[in-house]
Amino acid sequence: MLRRHNFLYYVLDQPEISDAEYDRLMGELTALEARYPDLVVPDSPTQRVGAPPLEKFETTTHTIPMLSLENAFSDEDTLAFDRRVRRFLNTDVPLLYTAEPKMDGVAVELVYENGVLVEGSTRGDGYTGERITPNIRTIKTVPLALFNTSSQASPGRLEVRGEVFIPVDDFKKLNEERLDQGEAPFANPRNAAAGSLRQLDSRVTAQRPLDIFCYGVGTVTDLEFESHWEILEQLKAMGFRVNPDIRPRVKIDEVLSYYCDLLSRRHQFPYEMDGIVIKVDDLALQRRLGEKSRSPRWALAFKFPPTQETTRVLDIDVQVGRTGAVTPVAHLEPISVGGVTVSRATLHNEDEIKKKDIRIGDTVLIQRAGDVIPEVVKVITSKRSGAEKPFRMPAVCPVCSAQVVRLENEAAWRCVNANCPAQLKEQIRHFGSKGAFDIDGLGEKLVGQMVDTGLLASYADLFFLDKETVADLERMGGKSARNLIDAIAGSKRITLARFVYALGIRHVGEHIAQVLARRFKTLEALMSATGDDLMVVDAIGPQVSESVIAFFRNPENQQNVERMLVDGGVTLEGEATAAHQPLAGKTFVLTGTMASMTRVEAKARIESLGGKVAGSVSRSTSYVATGNDPGSKLIKAQELRVPILSEQELLEMLKQGGS
Repeated sequence: MLRRHNFLYYVLDQPEISDAEYDRLMGELTALEARYPDLVVPDSPTQRVGAPPLEKFETTTHTIPMLSLENAFSDEDTLAFDRRVRRFLNTDVPLLYTAEPKMDGVAVELVYENGVLVEGSTRGDGYTGERITPNIRTIKTVPLALFNTSSQASPGRLEVRGEVFIPVDDFKKLNEERLDQGEAPFANPRNAAAGSLRQLDSRVTAQRPLDIFCYGVGTVTDLEFESHWEILEQLKAMGFRVNPDIRPRVKIDEVLSYYCDLLSRRHQFPYEMDGIVIKVDDLALQRRLGEKSRSPRWALAFKFPPTQETTRVLDIDVQVGRTGAVTPVAHLEPISVGGVTVSRATLHNEDEIKKKDIRIGDTVLIQRAGDVIPEVVKVITSKRSGAEKPFRMPAVCPVCSAQVVRLENEAAWRCVNANCPAQLKEQIRHFGSKGAFDIDGLGEKLVGQMVDTGLLASYADLFFLDKETVADLERMGGKSARNLIDAIAGSKRITLARFVYALGIRHVGEHIAQVLARRFKTLEALMSATGDDLMVVDAIGPQVSESVIAFFRNPENQQNVERMLVDGGVTLEGEATAAHQPLAGKTFVLTGTMASMTRVEAKARIESLGGKVAGSVSRSTSYVATGNDPGSKLIKAQELRVPILSEQELLEMLKQGGS
């Protein structure tokens, strides 16, 4: 009964009982479950209050990638998309699209098995996301179990994609509460939603006003659909919240009208949106169109013009990046743009400054490009007083005083000193960034301090740091040093794609690194690749090819790679043979404090042998390894009769390679 009233209230906004009656029924259920805990089921309405904190998020792989969408910024871009699609399909017949508001929220995937929610995860990098199931359960518009409105049984597996967001009015109330409690307000609803979903304590998430609209599916068994609109209709019938402002089966001219209508009413909606999404409605045509490397050919995001504001350029200076590029940056009078306070904006390069005639002291129009990166759009010349000053690129690097040069056919000026501390700092920060080795705690100030004191002369030196030396740094101490050393140790097992991206090879971003890893499979094959080998790979052009070859021919780069892999303990996933993966298929859970190694080190050693380390005990757990003062995981293991290893037994297993 309560499940039905939840659906009527939160999804359909059509309550049939009063709030007091609902509270009375919920109280009865809570008391009943407290008296008979064995009756509590995963889809009970009481399970939305949150669970005890997790130690960390586990990851999960999407069975069908959650790809990003190609962007359009004008009617012509959208019409060109329609022409490309029809040309690909070799048809002159007008196509039908489904047009949807593009929510400015956080993409998630919900997995149901036999009608019950079993997993919720973030989009992540499109292929792998973080498992946030306890947090997803707290969202009242997420059904914990599917509604069956027909004689058809629930699908064996249903993967639902949706956008989690915080309504605008609820966001304002949330920030008012935070200010009253002396906490910093969130910058915008999207950041608030993302932060709420990534709480390790789902009881905190349960207090946040999260909502969701579902817009599609991944893998589905036991159900078949012919159109995207049919999918949305079926999702609604199953109890999912689908945006009521979706326009089904419209032609391209109607898509443009829909865009104009939503844009004119953009700020009247109860949620933030940054455009519309159009999808070819016919699923058979979607399958024929397929995907490109990063996005489907059958969908497009038609973005709204970004929010713009005017402010004043207080000064212009330059920053030195990891490749030596010297980039001019405008320092602005702080201004709020789309809910974010902006005080700096990139000016890209000298040509951009000259083209826009940007001067120190100018009043300028700025925008967050794609609603994210601040940039100067144009100068408001009518506001000039005559006191504005032109900017000139420096002749020497502001950090190391080496010569700054501009190479032929390049827009950027570059510092010629390969040992420039600024370049090294940016290289190390990139190396430890989320898409690379993902070393928690390796912030800008700490990296700067370690480079300035001589602790780091390359990113390879990270794997040879010790706690005592790091603890001697200013504002560190023993605990912070141990956390950093543990984070470095925990990062040592890494995929080839992330490793290649971490190296900071010029022109090699995350996507190109993935392309190279898929094509060459091993680092040795990539390092020995010729120009001909590289040029036959899709998405690899002359620039990337020359850059990769030049990088791996550099003796210093070769030495750094060798130090990391041979002496630093770094292991590349996917390159070990089955013979060196004796723990493959085994799942371990660690509990208690270990004397001979940290849990991070234990995890790294298990994973290096092909094993998996989980955060909770279940019937699929192979072993529970215990240290001193083990917690409730040991009790759970005993209840489920999972084999228990002492610390010494675990060490012996690792020493013998899992036998």
